[in-house]
Amino acid sequence: MAHRTLDLFCRVVDNYGDAGIAWRLACQLAGEHALQVRLWLDRLDVLGKMEPRLDPAMPRQHIQGVEIRHWPADFPEVAPSDAVIEAFGCPLPQRFLDAMARRRPAPVWINLEYLSAEAWVESCHGLPSPHPRLPLTQYFFYPGFTARTGGVLRERDLTAKREAAQHDPQAFWRGLNLAVPEENTLVVSLFCYPDAALLSLFETWAQGERPILALTPGGENNPAWHSAGIRAPWLQGNLEVRPLPFLSQEEYDRLLWACDLNFVRGEDSFVRAQWAARPFVWHIYRQADRAHLAKLEAFLRRYTRTLPPSAALALARFHEAWNESASPAAAWPALADGLEVLRRHAAAWERQLRGQPDLASQLVIFIAGKI
Repeated sequence: MAHRTLDLFCRVVDNYGDAGIAWRLACQLAGEHALQVRLWLDRLDVLGKMEPRLDPAMPRQHIQGVEIRHWPADFPEVAPSDAVIEAFGCPLPQRFLDAMARRRPAPVWINLEYLSAEAWVESCHGLPSPHPRLPLTQYFFYPGFTARTGGVLRERDLTAKREAAQHDPQAFWRGLNLAVPEENTLVVSLFCYPDAALLSLFETWAQGERPILALTPGGENNPAWHSAGIRAPWLQGNLEVRPLPFLSQEEYDRLLWACDLNFVRGEDSFVRAQWAARPFVWHIYRQADRAHLAKLEAFLRRYTRTLPPSAALALARFHEAWNESASPAAAWPALADGLEVLRRHAAAWERQLRGQPDLASQLVIFIAGKI
């Protein structure tokens, strides 16, 4: 698809996850597949926290081979690209839709859905949906964990970068101006929504026998801290909680690689935790109809399929408490006892996922087949 053009639209719903996925995808399509990518985003300030080279006040700029455009309420007259991706079902501007309908040939129009392990996505992946009024057809593209879905975002050099970083683990700690933790210390990254039972988790960790160092991206302004009434840094019993500044995507990857256990939220950090090949706990984005719990259950059922029953049960029970905003105190001991089993499993899961084509490559193949 050399010299092809692509418009990627994203509205920020789940703060960092939506913008993070859109940015990673845009960079990969441009850098690895030679597409001319134009990313439309309604919240440049959100992306600016993850991409320090971006100036949120500039409505148009180029970074890493991608043209980044602010998506304004009054959308301008622009010529659509060869392909158009609307991320996560965000409705396209009517002015742009009309321009797509006038274009010859019409753009390949894709609705990129959220990642899901639910079985039904296989039957919906790639299905066409004709527009009710305009001469356009939209195609549903579902990321997923099987060969009959669109796969998972993964850059070509991701594994090599992770392995190189893990050959020099002290470099990560030097970069944070922190001492390397003692060998017996459990190092945890903690990224969660404000409704998490943080105070209960901290008290449980503080009373435990094993020292724990919890690193929390987002600094002291993290809404989850404010919601729990916690001040940083937290030092109590066997627990030290240290806030970190907001990290770029590359820095966040290195954090995940350096930790023994990663608490992640939404979709972008959820995916990166799996590529880190470390045990993780997923705080899924809450939906009013509780559909998120079915999505969480579907993933855990697939993810734990080859785990020993005791480890699978421990992981499921902790996820249930964490995502119901309940105290995780009762579920923590079993999870902690199973961390070595979960570590081996996380590495095996990462190798299995790596054996499947990645999301960007599958998108490029799909689009090429429709042009």
